Parts: sequence; structure tokens; C-alpha cells
Amino acid sequence: MVILRAFLALLAGYATVAALVIGITALLSRLMPSWSSPSLSGAGGKLQPSYAFASTGCSFLASAAGGYVTAWAAAANPLIHVLALGMVVLAMAALSAMQSRGKQPIWYALAQVAILPLGVLAGGLVRLRALGIL
Repeated sequence: MVILRAFLALLAGYATVAALVIGITALLSRLMPSWSSPSLSGAGGKLQPSYAFASTGCSFLASAAGGYVTAWAAAANPLIHVLALGMVVLAMAALSAMQSRGKQPIWYALAQVAILPLGVLAGGLVRLRALGIL
């Protein structure tokens, strides 16, 4: 039962991150279509800095929410669960960066790889602080 609860905590956190990132990306595309056309690029096929900064900030907030949810759902050792989610998110962000090689500037891909796990850790630490553990 403990393993199932740990898996569900990680799944809930990852689903939170994924759903928020997808939702925010869709919202940004709808509200600011010039930022994201075509394929998240503007005139000349270059990534718009405004989109890059908005996306990076929103990704941080989404990953922080996922870290918080994971720490909340974890039965025991919430920090271990948050760190595990951070590793999963790091791996997924690295895979995404490798797949988007040549389509985005390298600084943007590396920023996403760095920001997502840090957001997960920040969200988990906020939950631990709320629990009085920190």
C-alpha cells in the first residue's frame, strides 16, 4: 500500500505539472497568437523573447504546483517524493530539449531543463514549510 501511495503521489504531481503547462501554453497561444505562430516562433522563425520569458515563468509556477501536490499526497517522507518527482521532471525536460534541437535556441531549452526541477523543489519546500517540517 505504501508503494501504491508513493506512485500515486508522483503521478498526481506529474499530472499537475503536465496539465498546467499544457493549459498555460494553450492560453498563451490564444491570448497572444503573435507570440506562438508558427511553432512558437514569430517573424523569421525565431522564438519571441516575450513568449520565452512568459513560458519559463509559467513553467516554474506549474512545476511548483506539482511539487506541492506531490508533497501533499505523500504519506511519509514528502521530501523524498518531491526529489523523485524532480528527477522525473528533469529527465522529461532533458528529453524534450533534445527533441527540440534546432527548433529553439539552446538557452531556452537549457532554461526549461533547469527551471522545471527547481520549481518542483520550491513547491515541495513550501508544502514542507506549511507542515512545520522546515
